[in-house]
Amino acid sequence: MNADGAVWLESLARRFPELLAELAPSTGGGLRERHGGGPVRGTTAPIRLHISDAVRDITDGVVELEEAVRERLGLRPAPPAPVPARLRRIAQLLDGVRQFPDLAEHLTDETRRMARRCARELGDPEQMIRLDGRCPACDSVSLRIFPERGAVLCVNPVCRHVVETAVETVIGPVLEGAS
Repeated sequence: MNADGAVWLESLARRFPELLAELAPSTGGGLRERHGGGPVRGTTAPIRLHISDAVRDITDGVVELEEAVRERLGLRPAPPAPVPARLRRIAQLLDGVRQFPDLAEHLTDETRRMARRCARELGDPEQMIRLDGRCPACDSVSLRIFPERGAVLCVNPVCRHVVETAVETVIGPVLEGAS
């Protein structure tokens, strides 16, 4: 398994609690009217179904992923736990996952999908990774990798040069250094 799966697993572990916080209604303490008259204290925030759907999808995905990893590694099922605890348990099993390339690829694909879904629902911009080196067009140290786009480009506002390279050859070593 390359470090890519570990990076996406860490990203999901960091963002999922933020998604849960978005689901919780604010307790602004505003007044609203009860059906039939009279004010009632409570939230006036609308239910955000897209956040609820994302939480459910990610929760189900993490549960299924942990079950698949544990089964493939010949481990007995783990007790139920919240998503962050399950993600920590999966992270502890990464050395064993490396023995099975197909399982490692599945873990990477699923954690990437769930982390991206989390980011989209939170309104986060696309993840970018700083790249050592200089832009071949403007010589600034503004090179960034955008893994979701599969692109390397200069973020210098004056330049915006797209580096023509095989992105996989650049992303692999960068991600391995991130773990």
